[in-house]
Amino acid sequence: MASSKSVVFAALVANGAIAVMKFVGYLLTGSPAMLSETYHSISDTGNQVFLLIGIRFGAQDATRSHPFGYGKAQFFYSFLVSVLLFGIAGWESATHGYEALMHGGVHRASEDITLFGTTFDPVLVNYTVLTGAIVFETWALKKAYDAMSTQMAEQGWSTLREAFRKTSDVTTLTALTEDAIALAGAGIALAGVYLTRVTENPVYDAASALIIGLLLMGFALALAWENKRLLIGESVPKEKERELREIVAGGEGVVEIVDFRTVYFGPNRILVAADVSFDPAIDADELDDRITRLEDAVMAANSGVKTVYIEPETA
Repeated sequence: MASSKSVVFAALVANGAIAVMKFVGYLLTGSPAMLSETYHSISDTGNQVFLLIGIRFGAQDATRSHPFGYGKAQFFYSFLVSVLLFGIAGWESATHGYEALMHGGVHRASEDITLFGTTFDPVLVNYTVLTGAIVFETWALKKAYDAMSTQMAEQGWSTLREAFRKTSDVTTLTALTEDAIALAGAGIALAGVYLTRVTENPVYDAASALIIGLLLMGFALALAWENKRLLIGESVPKEKERELREIVAGGEGVVEIVDFRTVYFGPNRILVAADVSFDPAIDADELDDRITRLEDAVMAANSGVKTVYIEPETA
């Protein structure tokens, strides 16, 4: 949890500052790519706010109305981020880029700007802002990648693709993907602004705005899909569930596992429920002790398991 929060704070600081600088660059040059990147950074900043709300809300203790706690709040807010923020920002960026392509492109400031006694070409503002954005986003991406790498080492995942499909820590997943897309977007915008400046052809700037928008919408769909699996109650990965099942099956006096289920109730918060057939010769007091030992063994085997229900049945 602390790791996720630090990753989100890092991204919030970076994106908030960058959004302001990109908007200044757009006002000075009228660049469609800079406007798309402004939408991008504003959505990223809002993203971090929603993720922090999800972390705070999800940390609440269980209540009578929510007996398994509020951990799924992080799934909900991450889903909200993908649909409302990235989807809308992506659509606006793509639309603006498309309109610029169809109607002649970029309105660029025709005169140099004098500020604090210094005269300069306003396009230099875009170069400076986007270069700074690349530096800040690289820093934020490294923090998110380090957090995800730690999870991968703990879970035995070999690739980022595998982690993307299996992790329940959607906060770190969202921050990592968002930072990667932000870094790519800044690079695309810088290329578009530069090519337009040296060729005097506005199509490059407008096209980069369209590409950034499509990139954002693609990310929105991918993230929404990953959050959907957790919102509707996904089980833990097959190999992890098999390990827990084998612990129960190997319990003293266990004859057969009739049913075995797992489900995520929050980031790295797993509920395990099993119907287990025990040797009918075991008396009630001993059966209760064995069930308790089995539940403790399951929780000890996986730190994410917070609740275990074992329902005894007679063979």
